[in-house]
Amino acid sequence: MATSPINSEAVVQVDLEATVRRSSRNVLTPTRFQYSPEIATAINKKRTTTTTTTTTTTHNDKKRQNSRKDIKEEDVENSAVECTSGGHAGLSSYELERLENIRQNQAFLSSINLFQATEELKQVTRPKPSKRRLIRSEKGVPVRKSLRLQSLTLPPKPGETQMYRSLLAVILLALKPHKKPPGPLLMKPVNMEDDAKLPSQLLELFSEDSTEDRKMELDLKEYRSALKNMKKTENRVAKVLKKRLVTAAFHPCTSSLLMATGNTLGNVALWKLDSDWGNDGVLCFEPHALAVACIAFSRAHPTQLLSLSHDGSLRCMDVQKAVFDDVYDSEEQLKTFDFMSHDCTSLVVGYFNGKVAIVDRRTPGNSHESIHSLKSKHSLLCVSVHPLQKQYFAVAENEIVNIYDSRYLKKSKTVSRLHGHSLSIHSAYFSPHTGNRVLTSCMDGYIRIYDTSAVTKKAPLLTSIRHKMQTASYKIKVSAVWDPKREDCFVVGSTSKPHSVKVFHESGKPLHSFVERDNVTSELYVTAFHPTRNALLGGTGSGQLHVFSD
Repeated sequence: MATSPINSEAVVQVDLEATVRRSSRNVLTPTRFQYSPEIATAINKKRTTTTTTTTTTTHNDKKRQNSRKDIKEEDVENSAVECTSGGHAGLSSYELERLENIRQNQAFLSSINLFQATEELKQVTRPKPSKRRLIRSEKGVPVRKSLRLQSLTLPPKPGETQMYRSLLAVILLALKPHKKPPGPLLMKPVNMEDDAKLPSQLLELFSEDSTEDRKMELDLKEYRSALKNMKKTENRVAKVLKKRLVTAAFHPCTSSLLMATGNTLGNVALWKLDSDWGNDGVLCFEPHALAVACIAFSRAHPTQLLSLSHDGSLRCMDVQKAVFDDVYDSEEQLKTFDFMSHDCTSLVVGYFNGKVAIVDRRTPGNSHESIHSLKSKHSLLCVSVHPLQKQYFAVAENEIVNIYDSRYLKKSKTVSRLHGHSLSIHSAYFSPHTGNRVLTSCMDGYIRIYDTSAVTKKAPLLTSIRHKMQTASYKIKVSAVWDPKREDCFVVGSTSKPHSVKVFHESGKPLHSFVERDNVTSELYVTAFHPTRNALLGGTGSGQLHVFSD
């Protein structure tokens, strides 16, 4: 029979097919590594060996093909035995490469002591996982209870308490806004160029004396007619500041309508109607770091505007000097202030925590003359000084209004009390001319007017007016304020729809409402009347000012 030589590579390929199960997927060619000398010698020896076989077709070929499956299983078992015994005879090139990869991997893991670490971990006894199921308690064996259900807290580890406190202190210090530097600050509008100067007309308006132009008080019928003639046009609305407006006031000048306002970012803005200053007649300044809670023009010095902020600073904008003077400074949060003398040199400053400070601007420095803790020790939201008897001032303290005498603050003795409130009081103001009335605004939804013509222990309640003052945010306060031209009328914004601003008589009778027909499209939380002209302003939560005027 004829014999034909068969290539060794073909034999290797047949052995691979017989011993290795290939996947039907396309696989990548295995990466070739350098072999050890023993394996390399075995591979070269196998490739150089030539084998000759006789290929004949006999009747025994079919039997051999049928028994090929059994032979494959035996070959795989034999190859596995050879691999475990350390021998390399009869292995294909693919299996030799695989063994070399295993050897190199084991050598690398041995070099990093992985096997030793694994053995050490196996020796550590692991606690058995708890089975979450109810077990009937036996007598004398306590029932296991969850600490969470018992509302118990695990004691901190040694050193953790001090670490947490230090970390909390660092976080609070980073979040606390920095105060403006003490001392005078230049009046530089942030909405103008750096080298821009203040408008020359600004000093003329601030210096204008309006006492001689004060109008005679109208009777109630004429006053109502004047309110109906007050309208709002497109040029009487301006975006003066970013964020929500907190306080606003008219300058007493009569030739033009000049207004000042403060927002929650510590900014103060001046707006002159129909002017080309800055942006739409608006000049913006940044004298404070936190919300401006209260502003007021000095009645004795019209060139001065005082502003108080939650950051503990009270500053005076002096247009004549073009600076923000440092009047009073505290490390605690301030809430409100009012003038205690006709020349506006003495002030009472209210702290949010219930203390009041007496400040005299004639004394050098930015400290107080005296500071007192009030009797109730509640949150203080508003102070108002009697217009004639300057020693008396009313304080809105949480759910009660007390009237104090500044001469006897050491004893914290109240002169009079205004009862009847059930929730927090936003404001309490003496009537502007005589101080015979006190107007309060409360979160219980009522505006109340008390008779304070005679200072008694318990001031009688004259009028109670139902009015919605609750807002979506607890930070937004709606307060009723007097019309400075009158003794018996006040204005207040409304949170109900349609949006409106309402003017009431002290008897509770509504006199006029500025509603949709007057282009009231926003909720005007902050309201104020002009001291001499028929003009009314309203501030919104988005930083807009709306003006109604004849």
